[in-house]
Amino acid sequence: MATNTTHATSQASVSESNRSRIVKHLYHNGISSRAQIAKALELTPAAITKITARLIEAGMIEETGDLEGSKNRRSIGLKLNTTHFRIIGIKFARSLVQIGVFDLCGNTLSFENLPTVCDNTINDSIVTIHQRVEQLLDNDPSIVAIGMAVPGPYLRNVGRTAVVSNMQGWRKINFIDEFATAFRVPVFIEQDARAGTLAHYLFDPSVHADDNLAYYLVGEGVGLGVIDNGRLINGFLGAATEIGHISIDVNGRPCDCGNVGCLERYCSTPAIHDTLIADGTVVPGAADMTHTEAARALFAKAGDGDEAAIAIVREVARYVGYGCVTIFNGYNPEHIIIGDIVSEAGPILLDEVRATVAERAIPEINASTSISLSTLSADAAVSGAAAVAVTQFLEHPSVFFDVS
Repeated sequence: MATNTTHATSQASVSESNRSRIVKHLYHNGISSRAQIAKALELTPAAITKITARLIEAGMIEETGDLEGSKNRRSIGLKLNTTHFRIIGIKFARSLVQIGVFDLCGNTLSFENLPTVCDNTINDSIVTIHQRVEQLLDNDPSIVAIGMAVPGPYLRNVGRTAVVSNMQGWRKINFIDEFATAFRVPVFIEQDARAGTLAHYLFDPSVHADDNLAYYLVGEGVGLGVIDNGRLINGFLGAATEIGHISIDVNGRPCDCGNVGCLERYCSTPAIHDTLIADGTVVPGAADMTHTEAARALFAKAGDGDEAAIAIVREVARYVGYGCVTIFNGYNPEHIIIGDIVSEAGPILLDEVRATVAERAIPEINASTSISLSTLSADAAVSGAAAVAVTQFLEHPSVFFDVS
């Protein structure tokens, strides 16, 4: 009996893997014939016919009409219904919570910022999220999943973030207990920078085919997501790649994580905000602004040529550059994409980052690694939250449809 059960489980796993491979092929390659899929995936035509019939019946894929095949033969095309299914993406970033609705290709269908979160309003924000998500689900039956991007270090099996600098109240929220089974659709939770990496991997046409990619989140916190040879690096607890808590000064500023000199104490928006308040002249009234507002005011002045603002942006950029050197030496990706609020500083920031890296990195690694700013139309962690759910949709079709 155990042998039969094991065999059945193995067969189910193989079937799910083949369904996933077909769905991923259509997602990444567009309209394809059954013969083209069979050749690309090295599966038999009979297997492709059987699997695609169930996917069509479930409504996951559809036939598109005739395609021009080899030797002028006509064949019927298949495509994944990427616009028929929608995903909710939710980004948690200390004082900032954002909710978006996306199609499977990451196109933004709606987007909103919830009211600014304070340490004593976190529970109110959680209630608001529940209410808003229920409204979205009630109004749109095509929504099939929810993805959430949460600050790291995120303990994925426990469900909470171990450290949230500047707003420790978030540590009390267990995202799994709070959201995993709260809605009519499945919920998938990921560390925010890893979510951003998935967004670029799936939605950014300039990099999605690359297997070695790092998304460097520099916003209210500083985080990193790394795809190495096609796989996200997670670590034992899910707390790997936490570059924001790597010390760049052993005698530096104290951090809420217990260390000193952590990178995020020098280039995150709270660090920028502290600098502007202490300065008092570059951004007048900074003390009355949010972290994001203060940083954006600085970037606007720098963009207008204000020398004092430019000097602060360059100082921030040097710290971001130190982080890039650590990413080079720790993970050796082919591409580093800098995203989130601090990336809005633009070319002034990027030029200084590259100059800092050129001074400090191993030349061969520097020559073979590109550093760029995110060009996704939506914040990469919000669309990345959606990408977390899209990834599950592509990898585990049977979770969403009866395709067995």
